[in-house]
Amino acid sequence: MAGVKTVRTGASVGDFLAAVPDPKRRSDAQTLVALMAEATGTAPEMWGDSIVGFGCYHYRYASGQQGDWPPVGLSPRKTALTVYLSAGYDEHLLTRLGPHRTGRSCLHLRRLSDVDPDVLRALIISGFRKLDGKTLTAD
Repeated sequence: MAGVKTVRTGASVGDFLAAVPDPKRRSDAQTLVALMAEATGTAPEMWGDSIVGFGCYHYRYASGQQGDWPPVGLSPRKTALTVYLSAGYDEHLLTRLGPHRTGRSCLHLRRLSDVDPDVLRALIISGFRKLDGKTLTAD
């Protein structure tokens, strides 16, 4: 069985953000990191080479695969900010967020200025509280 590829690295979050090529995406990512740190009460950490995560939970699958993952995180991708919400998201809040796309457990935001910051903060807090420090076992 292959090991988990994306783990905490100890790399500098500040250096990672400073290296984001697009100035607007960089600024949005820095603002979002500050919002997530305030909302979660935890310091940002690098997970792999492109994810800034907050907190940690442990997962264990019936297959025996297990690992650690941040309850919330972000990655400033080329076309959008990707916000990871491992616990999923409240559909009611999403209707009030503003323009976004969703994936299985992530939000894709083109510009931070297009979304309601209070709704985004509520989504982050909710996702963080559901998972931080917990162990999940999936069948």
